Amino acid sequence: MSYSPARKRATFAVGALVALVPALDLTALNQAIPHLSADLGPSATQILWIADAYGFALAGLLITMGAVGDRIGHRRLLLIGTTVFAAASAVTAYAPSAEALIAARALLGVAGATLMPSALSLIRRVFTDPKERTAAVGGFFGLGAFAVGLGPVLGGALLERFWWGSVFLINVPIMIVALVAGALVLPESRNRLTGWPDLPGVPLSVAGVLGVVYAVKEAAAHGADEPRVWAAALVGALALAAFAVRQTRAAEPLIDVRLFRRAAFSGAVVTNMFAMFALVAQSLIFSMFFQLALGWAPLKAGLAGLPGAAGAMLGGAALAPPLITLLGRARVVALGLVVSAGGYALFLTIGLDTGYPLMLPAMLLAGLGMGMAMTVTGDTVLASVPKERSGAASAISETAIELGGALGMAVLGSVLTAVYRNDLELPAGTPAPAAAAARDSLAGAVEAAAALPGRAGAEVLATAREAFVSGMHTALLCAAVLAAAVAVLSLVTLRRVPKVIEELPDPEPVAAR
Repeated sequence: MSYSPARKRATFAVGALVALVPALDLTALNQAIPHLSADLGPSATQILWIADAYGFALAGLLITMGAVGDRIGHRRLLLIGTTVFAAASAVTAYAPSAEALIAARALLGVAGATLMPSALSLIRRVFTDPKERTAAVGGFFGLGAFAVGLGPVLGGALLERFWWGSVFLINVPIMIVALVAGALVLPESRNRLTGWPDLPGVPLSVAGVLGVVYAVKEAAAHGADEPRVWAAALVGALALAAFAVRQTRAAEPLIDVRLFRRAAFSGAVVTNMFAMFALVAQSLIFSMFFQLALGWAPLKAGLAGLPGAAGAMLGGAALAPPLITLLGRARVVALGLVVSAGGYALFLTIGLDTGYPLMLPAMLLAGLGMGMAMTVTGDTVLASVPKERSGAASAISETAIELGGALGMAVLGSVLTAVYRNDLELPAGTPAPAAAAARDSLAGAVEAAAALPGRAGAEVLATAREAFVSGMHTALLCAAVLAAAVAVLSLVTLRRVPKVIEELPDPEPVAAR
């Protein structure tokens, strides 16, 4: 079935809008935590759950929601998810306690798991021309990257004028617009998969993904020698193994494991995961270097990070499609990752006294390259599977991205912290409580310095900032090396993927057994 240009543009606009809001929400939360902590008084453990409840629910349910959308239709699932996300955002904004806020954030994650697979599947459905599809996917991922950069800007602007709940309440009118527009313009997606997906596989997939993600996060926060880290990793690995076995035998599997036999699909998913691992380095710059090391306000720091997001949007929407025709998919992915590696390497020349204009080339190159690479891999995932499996395919890809991001934050964050603590040389006579706080993190050093007398506080803060820059440089060097290694990997995993992936013929309907 073909769609008019206006219908295609409208579908893309609605899909991009519902995918933008979770990205904005997630980045704005980080700025709201100090404000909501002062209001609700959560414990340290509750603060961690406020930050992680959304991500855990999202990662755990992506595969399930992708499969459900392939059965009931992604238009219907997206409209349901949009409604729930708007309602959960309102509950989050007015949460009266930390416990209520954690529950509302988890509900947001459940709703968020319906949005990305459904939006990508609908875009995949209406853009049937390969070149148009690649451009649409590039624009979609580019806008997502831009939203990550825009989140701190929007959050900072709201928090300067309103209470902490405003960063969540802003989601409601946006989602209402998306809901009304989606009901009017989104195409019906009557899929040929008529049986209900494998229900026993749901808890196995949730336990598997959450076990691995939780283990990675805990290892980053408390060290890999903690018993709960190994317990969670073991539970996750066993659950994923049981899930994989069950999916080969279930009458209506959540995911078709035969998809992994396709070099285009499996290669793109693996490349996506490791690319996201390296991409986390850039978020470390935006969230920590600008605000803590340079002392910029949240709004200024958010604005400063926008060039990198704009570069990702440019690389994905404008450069990737024509370069595929010129070079082929594997080479474009490799080129993008090499460009990003160059951007990360340029960050090694940036210090506390570097002017902002000199930071722009590094941010632009890092964003531009990742935009190119992840557009091609994202489009390859969608194009290499039949339309009726596009929801599950995009959910698998998104799950790999979530896992790659968690691994990147854990590993690169641990590298940064280790070098910071090793290089930190506090002035003689620094009080023990202040020294302990400063050795814990740069954020702790900033708080400790504020409580010390003028000169002593300034010396602690200066040494902590210098040590942080050393750690940041080491983490970015690791990211550059990893991006270069993934570039080589992509030349292998994607070498047989053609420039143009044509539409696969629709199979006969699959009835429930």
